[in-house]
Amino acid sequence: MGDTGDVRKKGQKAVAPWVRTRLRSAPGPAVALVLLVLLTSALAAAFPRAVDTYEDRGLRHAVSTASAHQSVVELTTDLSDPEIDPSRRHESARPALMAEQYGKARGLLPDGLAADAAQSAYGVRTIEPFIADDPWLPRPDGLPPKFSLSSQSGLPEHSRLREGRLPRAEAGTVTGRTRAVEAAVTAATAKSLRLKVGSTVHVGSPLRRGALAVTVTGIVEPRLPELSYWSFEPLLRTPGLQFEPGGGEAKRYWVAALLLAPDAAPVIFGVDPSPELYWRFAPRADGLTAAGLPGLRTRIASLEHGPDLARMRAEAVPDVSVDSRLDDVLASFSGSLGAIDPVVAVGAFGVGTVAAVVLLMAGGLAAARRSAELALLRSRGGSVRGIGGRLLAETAVLAVPAGAGGWALAALLLPEGRALAAALASGAVALIACCALPLRAVYVHRRLRVHGGRDDLVHARPSRRRTVAELTLLVLAAGAVAALCRRGAGSGQVDQLISAAPVLVGVIAALVLVRLYPLPLRLAARPMARRRGAIGFLALARAGRSPATAALPLLALLTALTTAAFGGSVLAGIADARERASTLAVGADARISGLKALPPSLTGAVREVAGVREVTPVLIDHDLDLRDGQGSVTLVAVEPESYARLARRTGLGAFPPEILKRPGGSSASAGPVRAIASPSVARRLGAGTTRFSSLAGDFDVRVSAQRPTTPALPDEGFLLVNAAELDRPPSPNTLLVTGDGMNTAAVSAAVRESGKDIDVKFRSEERAALADSPLQAGAGRVCTAAVAAGAGYAVLAVLLSLLQTVPERRALLARLRTMGLTRAQGRRLLVVESLPQALLAAFGGALVGWAAIRLLGPGLDLAELAMAAPQPLDALGPVRLRTDPWSLLLPACAVVAIAAAVATVQAWWTTRLRTTTELRAGDAT
Repeated sequence: MGDTGDVRKKGQKAVAPWVRTRLRSAPGPAVALVLLVLLTSALAAAFPRAVDTYEDRGLRHAVSTASAHQSVVELTTDLSDPEIDPSRRHESARPALMAEQYGKARGLLPDGLAADAAQSAYGVRTIEPFIADDPWLPRPDGLPPKFSLSSQSGLPEHSRLREGRLPRAEAGTVTGRTRAVEAAVTAATAKSLRLKVGSTVHVGSPLRRGALAVTVTGIVEPRLPELSYWSFEPLLRTPGLQFEPGGGEAKRYWVAALLLAPDAAPVIFGVDPSPELYWRFAPRADGLTAAGLPGLRTRIASLEHGPDLARMRAEAVPDVSVDSRLDDVLASFSGSLGAIDPVVAVGAFGVGTVAAVVLLMAGGLAAARRSAELALLRSRGGSVRGIGGRLLAETAVLAVPAGAGGWALAALLLPEGRALAAALASGAVALIACCALPLRAVYVHRRLRVHGGRDDLVHARPSRRRTVAELTLLVLAAGAVAALCRRGAGSGQVDQLISAAPVLVGVIAALVLVRLYPLPLRLAARPMARRRGAIGFLALARAGRSPATAALPLLALLTALTTAAFGGSVLAGIADARERASTLAVGADARISGLKALPPSLTGAVREVAGVREVTPVLIDHDLDLRDGQGSVTLVAVEPESYARLARRTGLGAFPPEILKRPGGSSASAGPVRAIASPSVARRLGAGTTRFSSLAGDFDVRVSAQRPTTPALPDEGFLLVNAAELDRPPSPNTLLVTGDGMNTAAVSAAVRESGKDIDVKFRSEERAALADSPLQAGAGRVCTAAVAAGAGYAVLAVLLSLLQTVPERRALLARLRTMGLTRAQGRRLLVVESLPQALLAAFGGALVGWAAIRLLGPGLDLAELAMAAPQPLDALGPVRLRTDPWSLLLPACAVVAIAAAVATVQAWWTTRLRTTTELRAGDAT
């Protein structure tokens, strides 16, 4: 023996490493674990990156689409102080000094707020426009036009020269006493004010009219007129008509702008002693991130009224004032984010819980498969710590690279977003995957046992610890639901307990159903025992003897079904809200409206368009005076039959057409006109008869019914009458069009051919516009992905729960076949055996999902998630969760179908194996 030991020490080869041996002996489970961890890690890492992506894009979209008045940061100086030396005023307007100050101010902008140099500008302008008395200028109502003078920088870069040349001025030669300068005007200004190259306009203050002669040397066309350079002060690019204030009839006059050369800026002091010097910075949206939003808002506030303003005055522009409405845009976006994040967090908690349970199930399945091996190791002296360490190393070799690969895959598919959060999520997945098998094995084999007793759902007795744990979860779930119902989930931040409420409801339901599960099995097994066939009794007996650990797959299924139902209800609520909002905005499938009466030929042309079902003419008069001193309301004159069908079809204030008709078809002189009024108008009119004078003539009205809304005016006070009963029925100015598959291009072409000043809106376009924001669209995609991922993990839970009993089922069928059980009976046995738990999970999941929606629905408002528009219609009301039968029933039925299909395949494959293979000694049962 001694020699043998010496030989082994000197010449025997080393024993193969444990990890390599185990992986080579079972490559299939190893590959399956790698794929599961890879997929789960990729999903876990993708979630924070996807959220960051749509939040960042939503913020950039909000800033880039905001108007220039809302987004531009403007610096201005007040030169109205009479103590300021006149020469200093002129010098402060020199372009060289202003350019230097512009560069310094740009460098002092808050961190995270970069200026878009292409759309930023500086210059001098008159605060109020001044009169031009030239007699050849247009005067709509006899009033002379007014002109504003501006020397904004960058005119050559932001315009195309159409005629003439750009204005010039020699540096240092123009002062406040200069009497003639050159200017450019835009093509729109030249057209409206009848200006051309060579025209001279004389402007001046009320005390010095015509003191300055401005000669037009060029006509320019703005480049990108919708961006900040031109749109912050729209008068620079487009003239407008304004009304002279005062009593009597309002009179109109033109207001336009003359664009001076920057070196001619001092001449403005001769017209306006206190002009405005300004530096405007348009923000660059491409560098903004949602994570930096709170800090950016703090720095903007500091720039407007805090230390950064003092620094700006000390280092860039003395006595400067800073004004911006950018913080309003950021605050609005922050509010939308605060309403959307909790809803998305609910789906994330649900999917994360299901994924974690599936990983634990995978570890439990591996531990069950290797139970005999691990028991043998323990019986031969293996320590719990040593076995756990070997299993941890074995799974870590697979899970850690798979987790890293999932993180890399998520980073490749979603290049934007924070890397740390994604790495932590992938690390958590790898950690669960690594620890599931060792912890389960250590727990099961912590004590040496000669044999195991029955550990099934029917005979297992819950311990006190389990009872305490279940009661604790029940209290947490009840507290979360109560908190959500009390204060809602849109409080501006994600509440972890509230977001986990649907998951906790599913957890409690799983634990309750597991406790109640043996009762129906016992009740059903008694009559089955008295029947002649053995399949039903054996199936129920087998279902009752499923291991007590079957609570884990049931938990996964219930949580997945609850998450799918909740996510489906969110998506259904969003779709329903967008449908209702688009219907409220348009009133039909298409809306054609004009300021004046529409041409009669337009109605016939629209009716001939393919897909148009009905065209409803409507007269809308917004100036119906109720003579009660509370303002006017809107008169809506319609044809009752057609309009009643439209109201019934859209669900906006449906009514029977007889309400708008006089009894017995009386003539116009027999009694008042019957009307339907909005509640506010009905309260003002009362129960009596009121006489009106309008474009439709003089008529008496009595309110016969009230409706909160109507297709023509969904969100205003209205009075709906029968157009045929008016004294002078006017021509309609609105057409409400309905139809399926309407040719929108043909409708638009018919409108264009009918003349100008006619607008057309389509419900499909309005609905699409509600979802065009990256924030809403991205959050909707994440919710959809959560539903799909939850359903996928539910399928995995079914597969893992069935795979756990494969060896036992094979041995059972082998023994029963020796007793005369046919292959067909064996297949039916396995299928029927799998149905009780599948039916339990399906029924419980649908019930718990419905209950979660009913309980959590009142605390959630999906308006911010559904609407890209910042302020949806008031008539829409709060957007709540809507129970979606498909989200409740389809996943539940899919669970049963998948369980039956997997059991069928498993039974078919099992019955094809040789019986002797499963009856060999040593096989686990």
